[in-house]
Amino acid sequence: MEIFLQQIVNGLVVGSVYALVALGYTMVYGILGLINFAHGDLVMVGALTALQTMMFLMGVAPGMSPIAMLTLSLLVAIPVCMLLAFTMERLAYRPLRNAPRLAPLITAIGVSFLLQTLAMIIWGRNYHTFPQLISTTPVQPIEGVFITPIQITIVIVSALMMAGLVLLVTKTKLGRAMRATAENHRVAALMGVDTNMIIALTFVIGAALAAVAGVMFASNYGIAHYGMGFMPGLKAFTAAVLGGIGNLGGAMLGGIVLGLVESFGAGYIEHLTFGFLNSSYQDIFAFIILGLVLIFRPTGLLGERVSDRA
Repeated sequence: MEIFLQQIVNGLVVGSVYALVALGYTMVYGILGLINFAHGDLVMVGALTALQTMMFLMGVAPGMSPIAMLTLSLLVAIPVCMLLAFTMERLAYRPLRNAPRLAPLITAIGVSFLLQTLAMIIWGRNYHTFPQLISTTPVQPIEGVFITPIQITIVIVSALMMAGLVLLVTKTKLGRAMRATAENHRVAALMGVDTNMIIALTFVIGAALAAVAGVMFASNYGIAHYGMGFMPGLKAFTAAVLGGIGNLGGAMLGGIVLGLVESFGAGYIEHLTFGFLNSSYQDIFAFIILGLVLIFRPTGLLGERVSDRA
């Protein structure tokens, strides 16, 4: 029972990160029908930008409190990722908006490799130690179940950001414009909606979520490097497909479910395979799920696009 509960904790933590990143995928797809494979690299840019900011602050203000340092780092990382996403949309995707679907998809892959290469040039190939500004000393709310303050912070911050995004999309004028644009670009433009601005803002909002996810991911594992966004981005895409690509609730549900499945897989795979596989093979579960979903339920668990609810 202790192992079971511990895997639930671990799954909720990593699933919260996947859900935040998956929201960026699903918002862009819901409005443009585009799979932005460069979105996962914004996770990496957010983490490394925050790391660079922390290093600077430690040099100029070594006595600064950890919470203030983490907050300032986020306040730098988020605008950097938002500006980068705006630039990507303006230069790489907007000119291809009316092109065949394959063209922007290939462009997204190219942008992903470009971002990784630029990050490798700026920050190098080596793994960087990410400062543990929030305590990683585990506590035992239940005997045999360990959870750290950073894990609690990740779950709470993710839940607040997901709730805030849902309120933004469903209760504000901007959210109404986003849903109208997702329904029909041309009709929304005729009704006075600046669709170019709405699409750009969708990229920007997703980038802000990715920046926060990157900092939380790096804080939880204590490392950051130029390739760290690839696998979380791919798993977040799987989570978006699992929940129903284009559906905000589906992205959140898919992220949590994928995190739990991956965590349980890592905890029990050795027993299930009689020692043939171990926890280092946990990544296979994301792709097994992706294959099963595409075969048996291509629309995902909830199977509804954002535009269907406009």
